[in-house]
Amino acid sequence: MKRPIVKYGAPILRAKGRAVTAVNEQIRALAADMLETMHAANGVGLAAQQVGEALQLTVLDVSEVEDRPSTLKLSGIEVDPRVAMPLVLLNPEIRLHGETLPGTEGCLSFPEITAEIDRAFSVTVKAEGLDGEFFQIEASGLLARALQHEVDHLNGILFIDRMSSVAKASLSSRLKRLQKETQQR
Repeated sequence: MKRPIVKYGAPILRAKGRAVTAVNEQIRALAADMLETMHAANGVGLAAQQVGEALQLTVLDVSEVEDRPSTLKLSGIEVDPRVAMPLVLLNPEIRLHGETLPGTEGCLSFPEITAEIDRAFSVTVKAEGLDGEFFQIEASGLLARALQHEVDHLNGILFIDRMSSVAKASLSSRLKRLQKETQQR
């Protein structure tokens, strides 16, 4: 079931997600709804906060993006990111590696707003899957960027918090308008 995406200005986007302590039908249904919602919105990631749930749950799918490549190792085995998608991560823990690089980012909670954000080129993420098993992801490229963006969401951090002050200032009127529209609903 497709769910409405929470927009900037809603307090839930600043909420740190609670740990998922049990994988049950509610969590499986939420993950399925989030995947459907993300795909319908042409996104590459979606955090539970973006559908109104303060949980440590995120979904990702970079398989349709061909102009921004990714690498992926799942539990030490190199796999084609397109084959491994979509990913559902519960309680992810992230470690950043290497230099930071600027890259264009957007967010489904900030329609039509993008900015250059510095992110680590590669990451390691430990998470639990819907099967209750723990696994490790080593990623670079777009997938690493998306993982950092989504884990930030799970901790109440928004991509605008990572913008340069110049970028944020140039977007301030659009951000204020979006925040006001959201709060009027």
